[in-house]
Amino acid sequence: MASTETGPAGRPSFGALAASALGYWEPRRLVYNGALALVVVADVAAGWPASRSWLTANALLGVFALAVVANVAYCAAYAVDLFVQFSELRATWQKRRWILLLIGTAFAAVITHFMLGSGPFQS
Repeated sequence: MASTETGPAGRPSFGALAASALGYWEPRRLVYNGALALVVVADVAAGWPASRSWLTANALLGVFALAVVANVAYCAAYAVDLFVQFSELRATWQKRRWILLLIGTAFAAVITHFMLGSGPFQS
């Protein structure tokens, strides 16, 4: 549940804005990770049977490391979200922040595809 605390001049407190950001972004992390997982599966399927040869422990650990990096990058949305929520555009932003999710997920999917193409999936 989002906090209704207010700070100076009746503006929402940092805690209230952080709760709003967490409430929005964390459930959508599943969508983001699902989209990236689909890219990985599609790249493996597109390169099959040649991609079977890359299935080593080291390659799988590399993919895991990339997944962690992708989730750290996802956290950049919090910086943008909190910055805009502190502005006068808060009400509009809360209705349109899905655009940042869409663009960020598409960008991460492209990076994932290229990382896989230059790494273990390369034919």
